[in-house]
Amino acid sequence: VITGHDPYCFVEFYEHRHATATIAAMNGRKILGKEVKVNWATTPTSQKKDTSSHFHVFVGDLSPEITTDDIKAAFAPFGKISDCRVVKDMATGKSKGYGFVSFFNKWDAENAIQQMGGQWLGGRQIRTNWATRKPAPKTTTETTSTKQLSFDEVLNQSSPSNCTVYCGGVTTGLTEQIMRQTFSPFGQIMEIRVFPEKGYSFVRFNSHEAAAHAIVSVNGTSIEGNVVKCYWGKETTDMVQGPIQQVQMAQV
Repeated sequence: VITGHDPYCFVEFYEHRHATATIAAMNGRKILGKEVKVNWATTPTSQKKDTSSHFHVFVGDLSPEITTDDIKAAFAPFGKISDCRVVKDMATGKSKGYGFVSFFNKWDAENAIQQMGGQWLGGRQIRTNWATRKPAPKTTTETTSTKQLSFDEVLNQSSPSNCTVYCGGVTTGLTEQIMRQTFSPFGQIMEIRVFPEKGYSFVRFNSHEAAAHAIVSVNGTSIEGNVVKCYWGKETTDMVQGPIQQVQMAQV
């Protein structure tokens, strides 16, 4: 956001590594004939707020033109908002069609979910739900020895034609609707198969990248009170055949 007519601006990234790469690439370059200086912001407002203990609402089916300010204005009547953002594609800068709103008060978040679900915003009816959050870290040997892989690492674990995600560990409450609500933020879903008696399901996306995003984001989160594990399913159109060798599960 450019501050008035002052010759500077701030750019905020979701990942530290992307900000580091940008500083290295852009510092000293010329823009409109002028050499620019790029460095870490040091103003107090640049510090990221800790909202981990707040109450987070998922907002889906957003129109491409909807901005962070738009959803903040739409949800502001329900209570004090601690954080708000529309999620954008890092490569294109375009909205991914969903965002998050964080409230200080749980009742405000619940009210927003109930009242805003199905409301029209920018020409589309939006979806609202509780955002899936990472559970608190555990101290077990299994958890501490597990390495959380990055998007690029997960992307390269399986061939580009594989678009199927295995999601296991949902011992209670597993339904197709729950899986669709959980995974739809990450891309277009082509097929879902659930096996409630076995506690797992398969979700096939329309792209390898969408499936990779889903694996990275949902693995280790809580669904219906169950901490789930996600990794690549077998590279086949028949999702009943089961997941890839479970060696990948131990890595993700």
